[in-house]
Amino acid sequence: KRLKDCYKHQTDFLPGEDNNSATCIVQLRKKQHLTMTIVDFFAAIPTPLYTGTIIYAIICAALMFGVFGCLIVGALSKDNAAIANVVIPVAVFAMWIFWFSAWLHQWHPLISPIYEE
Repeated sequence: KRLKDCYKHQTDFLPGEDNNSATCIVQLRKKQHLTMTIVDFFAAIPTPLYTGTIIYAIICAALMFGVFGCLIVGALSKDNAAIANVVIPVAVFAMWIFWFSAWLHQWHPLISPIYEE
């Protein structure tokens, strides 16, 4: 009953109040993690990550459209267009990974400078 009251009122019982209080806190936190929706998951992703990913997807789509246009016009042979259809997504993905790792290292730096006076 206490666990249901804990979840219903969204309150934590103080440790030492009874033997179930620590269990109540742990089970409440587990319950909150299990109730995370897909919207909550995507809301936790930073906006620059969305923006950069969309920009790289647009670059990939534009290049693929350009290859298709060159194939239609006859500037590329069918074999060269097939190679470009593989190379472009791989290259754009590699550029995106490089950008993402550079962005991530600036967002959460692993090494912080030590200033000497």
